[in-house]
Amino acid sequence: MHNGREAGISAVNLTMSMDIFSVFSLIGTIAFAVSGAVVAMEEEYDILGVYVLGLVTAFGGGVVRNLLIGVPVTTLWSQGYLFMTALSAMTIAFLLPVRWILRWRRSEAFFDAIGLSAFAIQGALYATKMEHPLSAVLVAAMLTGIGGGIIRDVLAGRKPLVLKDEIYAVWAMLAGVAIGLGWFKSTIELLALFVIIITFRMLSVYYKWKLPRRSLRGAFAASEQAAIRKLKHKKGDE
Repeated sequence: MHNGREAGISAVNLTMSMDIFSVFSLIGTIAFAVSGAVVAMEEEYDILGVYVLGLVTAFGGGVVRNLLIGVPVTTLWSQGYLFMTALSAMTIAFLLPVRWILRWRRSEAFFDAIGLSAFAIQGALYATKMEHPLSAVLVAAMLTGIGGGIIRDVLAGRKPLVLKDEIYAVWAMLAGVAIGLGWFKSTIELLALFVIIITFRMLSVYYKWKLPRRSLRGAFAASEQAAIRKLKHKKGDE
């Protein structure tokens, strides 16, 4: 009796884990697909470019993650419902009135934070499911969360915002550490982590939290100006 009951509880827990995994995949796919589509329209890409950039943003991070943790890339093609969801979201974004898109742009950071949190947790769950070490879980969370955005910006001819804007990738890594160490396991705990990552990302946007940086652009510019002045001075002496 006890064995049967324990087996039933395990089956329920597994089902709930798979359900929450699917929910995070769906949320991240919609948020990032629309993000890629809007960037493509800002760069005046045609409808094919909108779909390409949206799909790359939604699935690029997952492809890179799969390559690094040993999951066959071909598993991507088994996610038919996610492809259909992404295509539907991008089509709606393409057809929306401009005023609605502008309204969405004002809330872009929030929706981007939703995608970051959902995909970071999804990537960490993927790695822990395969029993990878903490380092792999951390990398899987980070790449799943930011990989698509990096590829999107590169294809759009932009500097990747995730590497120069307010703190971004750190929150994906935080999700990986939290899940890798087993601090968040149940459905309720994972949903709480989802909200926590979104909150921290939005706080970093609102308060302009940034990692330490060192810029050499000013030093190089000053060096070039000094060289030019020296050259002009030398010519004047001649």
